[in-house]
Amino acid sequence: MLQKGKLDNIKREMGRLKINIMGISEVRWKGAGVINSDSHKLIYSGGNDHDRGVGFILDRQTSLSLKGYWAVSDRVILIKLEGKPLDLDIIQIYAPTSTSTEEDMDAFYLDLEKTKKQCKSQDLVIIMGDFNPKVKQRMDDVVGRHGLGQKNERGERLVEWAQRNEVIVGNTWFEQLPRRKWTWKSPGDGSRNQIDFILISKRFRNALLISKTLPSADCYSDHVLLMGKIRVKLRKQKKTKPNIRLNLDLLTSDTDLYQKYNLKVKNKFEAFEEIEEVEELWQQLKRSTTEAAEEEIPTKERKTKQKWMTEDIPNLMDKRRKAKGEQEEYESIHREVRRKCEEAKEAWLNEKCREIDTF
Repeated sequence: MLQKGKLDNIKREMGRLKINIMGISEVRWKGAGVINSDSHKLIYSGGNDHDRGVGFILDRQTSLSLKGYWAVSDRVILIKLEGKPLDLDIIQIYAPTSTSTEEDMDAFYLDLEKTKKQCKSQDLVIIMGDFNPKVKQRMDDVVGRHGLGQKNERGERLVEWAQRNEVIVGNTWFEQLPRRKWTWKSPGDGSRNQIDFILISKRFRNALLISKTLPSADCYSDHVLLMGKIRVKLRKQKKTKPNIRLNLDLLTSDTDLYQKYNLKVKNKFEAFEEIEEVEELWQQLKRSTTEAAEEEIPTKERKTKQKWMTEDIPNLMDKRRKAKGEQEEYESIHREVRRKCEEAKEAWLNEKCREIDTF
């Protein structure tokens, strides 16, 4: 996500593939928080360095159902969405790699266990992300028979955790072609493995309608997008009254407006001259000034957020996506995308600096 243009690339792919919720591993942003980007909402949890990090990108419709989030660590984050008749809890993870220590794995599963306990038993719980294990063999009613690869020690630990927490490894239960199963390829494309998974509450397993990878999706990653279609109905959160942004600067520059506003406040307040209680008098004064302001003072025009990305960059991203499978051409187009992003961002920043200098 640190690469310029990466977020815009992902949002374009979400729109093209009609994806409502995108879980992300390796966000590589510091701290934690929420960012609104056009019609999308990015929720992330990182550390003190530009390393690891997890997050979600929600489209506009889904973000209206967001109840809250819990940034646990740079490997675990939880969001809660209001649904009917049950809520949806989604945990995005980024597990330690095979080169990590057992202490790292213990800390990760401790955080995951702590996060899972924040989910109510009646909620539909989904846990997804880069687990870094292999779990091909069928295991009771937890792992299906459509996994890929040979189970390893990390896979055994994941299965044990899934059994204790009453969840299934969802994408191992759907029969797919091998190219719709593998989620990661090694450098140089020497091997391809299934190490990303979607886990879902065992009691709601029928809510997962299908799970497969989408090889056509592209944002220049060694992982392939893993998609799951969930049957759930979300409920919009009730909105509070939006803050009205009044152009109060006009009161000092427009004499006529100031006099009209002053007269209206005076007329409204004089209607309450018989009130003797101080608190009630104060409330009426506040109400009078606010109502007069909303009636007389114009609102500020909302400035549209200027984008630095030029029109040719998305076209190049589409060209790069279509070149997947032709490695040399793909890498060549990617270098051009990065160069164009660097140049466009630099030109945009220079223009902003010039605008500041003119004040």
